[in-house]
Amino acid sequence: MAMSVGSSAEGEAMCDINTTPLIDVMLVLLIMFIITIPIMTHAVKLDMPQANNPPPPEQLRPEVIDLEIDFDGTVVYNGTVVPNIETLEQYFRVEANKDPQPEIHLRPDRRAKYGAVAVVMAAAQRNRMKKIGFVNTSEFRD
Repeated sequence: MAMSVGSSAEGEAMCDINTTPLIDVMLVLLIMFIITIPIMTHAVKLDMPQANNPPPPEQLRPEVIDLEIDFDGTVVYNGTVVPNIETLEQYFRVEANKDPQPEIHLRPDRRAKYGAVAVVMAAAQRNRMKKIGFVNTSEFRD
């Protein structure tokens, strides 16, 4: 801040320019340039598709196996009741050899025991089934 003390006569106009606001504006601009320049130098390389490239092959949607587990532990495989776990494992062995491997959509009843669900999941894992997912789990929220 400019300040005049002493020898000037009272009532004279001050002819000095107040440079404080100009310096403040210059400092703000300098800080903004310092911040924005590194952002502008970072480039993202994109590999855009070429017009002469063939389109990607159609993705085949895998077959879906619907497994339902009722409250009493009954397993339903694509709408048919499975009599025992050995039969279910035979189904899994056949399905595991397919390419692409089918997805298992596991839909346990909310009253089904955890042990029954764990037995089915373990049987699927033992027989090399890789894609297992729970369906309709929103009904388990209380």
